[in-house]
Amino acid sequence: MKKIIKNGTLVNENRIYRAHIIIEDQLISDIIPGELNETNFPDAEIIDAEGQFVIPGVIDDQVHFREPGLTHKGDIAEGSRAAAAGGVTSFMDMPNVVPPTTTLSLLKTKQEIASKNACINYSFYLGATSDNLNEVRQADPYTTCGIKVFMGSSTGNMLVDRIEALEKIFAESPLLIATHCEDTPTINRNLAFYKEKYGDNIPPCCHPLIRSREACFKSSSLAFELASKHNTRLHILHLSTRDELSLLEKARVTGKNITGEVCVHHLWFNDSAYKEKGNFIKWNPAIKTEDDRKALIQAVNTGLISVIATDHAPHSMEEKSGGYLKAASGGPMIQHSLPVMLELMEKGETTLENIVNRMCHTPADLYKIEKRGYLRKGYKADICLFKKEKWTVEKENILYKCGWSPLEGTSLSYKIQTTLVNGAVVYHNGQFNNSVKGELLRFNP
Repeated sequence: MKKIIKNGTLVNENRIYRAHIIIEDQLISDIIPGELNETNFPDAEIIDAEGQFVIPGVIDDQVHFREPGLTHKGDIAEGSRAAAAGGVTSFMDMPNVVPPTTTLSLLKTKQEIASKNACINYSFYLGATSDNLNEVRQADPYTTCGIKVFMGSSTGNMLVDRIEALEKIFAESPLLIATHCEDTPTINRNLAFYKEKYGDNIPPCCHPLIRSREACFKSSSLAFELASKHNTRLHILHLSTRDELSLLEKARVTGKNITGEVCVHHLWFNDSAYKEKGNFIKWNPAIKTEDDRKALIQAVNTGLISVIATDHAPHSMEEKSGGYLKAASGGPMIQHSLPVMLELMEKGETTLENIVNRMCHTPADLYKIEKRGYLRKGYKADICLFKKEKWTVEKENILYKCGWSPLEGTSLSYKIQTTLVNGAVVYHNGQFNNSVKGELLRFNP
């Protein structure tokens, strides 16, 4: 059965214009500007988008949906539902679960879980270790989004900090390498200093001084050097400082295939928020200064930063409570990432075209995702509709299993109305269609 999204304001490929989208067999079959003659489509299901913006579904290249092994925090079913409510139609999930996703067999297991439980499209990173190079070499480039390398503190055996192991991974990976860059020795020295100063009562405002800008830049610089040496396809995740942007500038000048991602919380918060939010905005890498935040926004607007994502990483209230040393790092964000970016647009800090570019188009381009990320004929009908409508993030409307958000009490100006995945309405006006399942993303290496 055909569907028609009529009378919407499309935002796509740096254009904002009024048009109608025809959907058939999971695909966009036509985009019709001007007036629509509905008599040409007598049996079509009509979705009236009058007064609404219509964009490609958001592609989030960094989430932690916590399955398997950590499902008290979150899981693929719950995470994908929260994503759909936020206009996200595809996710790429990280390997630091239990057991860590460091073998192709475990990668296959996660894909099978998602095929049953994910209501949006999915892919999973294979985690690199110091001794799983053979698994990395054999990863399927058509179904695996990338190799995740933790070049800073991580769980289990996924911290890769020996230069010999890093050299081999960067030299031989057949896929994009996505890195978490923080220098562990620098962090440990800083932590020892603040323990000496405060004992066990380190205030949360010290987090960006412990996981410092120097720790980020030193590790990101090493990743840049290794990728430059081996001509590796490198994507540096969750950039948090002005300093690291110089690496992307250098890559642009030298023609190296090195890109960067920024997360919504690094664009929304600055270090003054630790006073009110405390450990609830404790992320790794840390939220830093207002100068850093503004520099990251500017890099988004110029295209120096390619992707806006979430690093959605839920923890239970218990895990986020207690003192700084006890509280886990990370927080939930995927339900609210697009509305937060639209709020930054409302404040005049970015544009709607830039948001769509960094959250929809460039993730698809960078990962070479097949037929997604754009409103185009022949592309999968992954689509988000939203409108200007004031609402406030409150416990009652939070969909995360963990039950909290660092945005609680925040008023937002735009609200997601409808999300379609492969042409099917998965979310509409607060209600879910539980029969909709996502697909394994395909890539064109």
